[in-house]
Amino acid sequence: MITVYGEALVDLVPSASGPLAPLTPALGGGPFNVARALGRLGSPVAFQSRLSADAFGTALRQSLLDAGVDLSRCPTGDEPTTLAVASLFDDGSATYTFYVNGTADRLAEPEPVSDGYAVFGTLSLALEPGSLRYAEAARASADNGAIVCLDPNLRPAFMSEKHRLFLRGFLETTTVLKLSAEETDFLGDTSHVPVVVTTLGGSGIRVRAPFGVAEVSAPSVQVADTIGAGDTVMAALVHQFDARGLDRDGLLALGEDEWREILDFATRAAAVTVSRTGADTPYLHELG
Repeated sequence: MITVYGEALVDLVPSASGPLAPLTPALGGGPFNVARALGRLGSPVAFQSRLSADAFGTALRQSLLDAGVDLSRCPTGDEPTTLAVASLFDDGSATYTFYVNGTADRLAEPEPVSDGYAVFGTLSLALEPGSLRYAEAARASADNGAIVCLDPNLRPAFMSEKHRLFLRGFLETTTVLKLSAEETDFLGDTSHVPVVVTTLGGSGIRVRAPFGVAEVSAPSVQVADTIGAGDTVMAALVHQFDARGLDRDGLLALGEDEWREILDFATRAAAVTVSRTGADTPYLHELG
């Protein structure tokens, strides 16, 4: 089983250029995107968070259920849903302004797992008190034998020294770390993490693992926007690990050829996502 921890929110995405363009709501949040993407790929996946009882929260819950995600440890609260207002650039990349005060996911009470994969990341790790609880769940899960995967998915508004130190501590429990090329300088030395996967935008993906280093190119595609691309990569990686039946020793024993197959799958999955508006991740049948 794969367990994804963290926020589910609503992105408000401009439907045209300009500062006062109409905003269209889209379901999102890094962990939500990862969990739903895993469900669409056919992986056994559970989502641990706290969802709002408001209309946005109801839509988020139904979308996860439609993808086959287990929500038995994802309670509902009366607090509102977190909002992220996106600004899009000409190349399809996005920046966000977050509205997080008193929202449901900040009050999540995650529980550790005893096996499988435990996936963490994004906004949920930047905001207390939830971030401290997620860190405790990650450490306990790792101690229990689960494989902890981390995607910090850093946002400029939260790139403080305090958050950097928090993430450095989180790395002590992490087996697989996924970063963008822009995040590597902020986080610092990650040589003690067994597996580091770095996304290179339109250039592809690189992995550094016990076997050494490998890099694959990304398919050429017409980009609608890049929302959810990194989340798709995270989901595709863990889907491949789980589908191959890898425990921690098996994961660390992967060779270059196997890693190239895994990274190729991840780049193809991300190419589908960026070709569509919003974090509309692919289903398994779309990847051949």
